Amino acid sequence: MARRISLGLFLFLTAALFHPAYPRQAPFAAILGIAQDAGYPHAGCRKECCLMAWKNPSRRRMVSSLAIVDPATHERWIIDATPDFTSQLKLLEVIHPSRSGQAGTGGSIASTLGVTGIVLTHAHIGHYTGLIFLGREAIGAMNVPVYAMPRMWEFLRTNGPWSQLVTLNNIDLRPLEQGVSVKLNERISITPLLVPHRDEYSETIGVIIQGPNASLLFIPDIDKWEKWETRIEDLIARVDYALLDGTFFEDGEIPGRSMSEIPHPFITETLRRITPLPSSTRKKVTFIHLNHTNPALNEEGNANRQIETAGSRVAREGEKFGL
Repeated sequence: MARRISLGLFLFLTAALFHPAYPRQAPFAAILGIAQDAGYPHAGCRKECCLMAWKNPSRRRMVSSLAIVDPATHERWIIDATPDFTSQLKLLEVIHPSRSGQAGTGGSIASTLGVTGIVLTHAHIGHYTGLIFLGREAIGAMNVPVYAMPRMWEFLRTNGPWSQLVTLNNIDLRPLEQGVSVKLNERISITPLLVPHRDEYSETIGVIIQGPNASLLFIPDIDKWEKWETRIEDLIARVDYALLDGTFFEDGEIPGRSMSEIPHPFITETLRRITPLPSSTRKKVTFIHLNHTNPALNEEGNANRQIETAGSRVAREGEKFGL
């Protein structure tokens, strides 16, 4: 009898291990890049901030982007198509290899691409220009779903070369609406949140990603927190993870230029806002979208230690967040 029970337990555990609902098969988000739109090191920069990265390729960082992966269905989405799109597809293959014919985009070329869809936050160069690699001069993708807000949608549809991606059916534009949840599949949904930013060509959004077990807030770009009607502290409390705009560490970071021309919440400002919160809430915060001048890019530096002492941290390429 004891042997039968042991065998039964073994079969039960084996079945559970390979069941789609088992935590090993849970969806997750993965960081594909952490730098501001122009990457790190910055084009043409020979100042001290970029010297380490020019000399040591291991210190280079790709432009801010996030992947969403459902291992059970082998579906993979990308939030923001960056200038580093080629390298980020390669990183995504390392994080979770695609399965030929199951990418969900329809068509052999798209299946080889292995991206089920792309979500765009806004029309600044680091967030949508990677779409160009889907065109006829590069991948020649077929009907890759691209989720965009109304102004972003119209910008792509009416301005070349992006309009060619639409007319050649390289991309299939899908609508997003402020505060309205969109199901990516049966287990994952996204909700766009309009945020104040320099909206020359499109509106700007952050995104809440909801999985079966956890939720993640992604806001790579925003003006000052006080310009938004939503209290960031309240939003952090509602989610399990918060990836927030960490473009600049503090005021005066760019000598000779007024920081008011490029408004972002300084990391030091965000830390002051969340300091009164419980440690369990502060540890949800991870900073992303760091400018090449940001001293927090140096993992061994004082700025990074200051962030960690406050209970938060800086994003790292390749790290995962269970959903």
